[in-house]
Amino acid sequence: MRYQISGKQIDIGEALQAHCKAEIEGVIAKYPGRPTDCLVVFSKDAHEYACETVVHLSSGLSVQAKAKETEIYAAFDAANEKMEKQLRRYKRRLKDHHRERPNPVELSGGSAYILAANSDNDADEPETLQPIIVAEMETRIPSLSVGEAVMQMELAGVPVLVFRNEKQANGVNVVYRRDDGNIGWIDPNTTS
Repeated sequence: MRYQISGKQIDIGEALQAHCKAEIEGVIAKYPGRPTDCLVVFSKDAHEYACETVVHLSSGLSVQAKAKETEIYAAFDAANEKMEKQLRRYKRRLKDHHRERPNPVELSGGSAYILAANSDNDADEPETLQPIIVAEMETRIPSLSVGEAVMQMELAGVPVLVFRNEKQANGVNVVYRRDDGNIGWIDPNTTS
């Protein structure tokens, strides 16, 4: 497994890198999925350290966790604990996912844009109705079943997931977490 352990404008020592590798290997060894690479990023926000971990599994799914603590080791340990909890929660489904799918999840490319937020004063009329694009990035759109998409959304800890429905030829679908805690599914091919 490849590791990329780095810090945003902070120095990460050899001891912390060795601690991260050992702890992640200990967690991953318990669960199926054969990880291919791991990304750990540390940053500092005022008096707190933030740690974000992302582990990519060979099946195409990824597990993501974030945590903030006042000490850098505690931030990593909290993120690692969240990741272990997610893997424990989805252990059976990950095994079934691997058994049912002979090939890894197919990924197709797409563009993602970050748009500028509205100004503080909403009463002012904007100069143009075109949004200001702050960032443009490449993103991957996985080809999954609806159940796998919900699992991936939970594992990644994101509120929305866009995916290609593998049961439909060109079906781009969306699953999202609703305000009432349930999961919503948008399937444009069933509307007429």
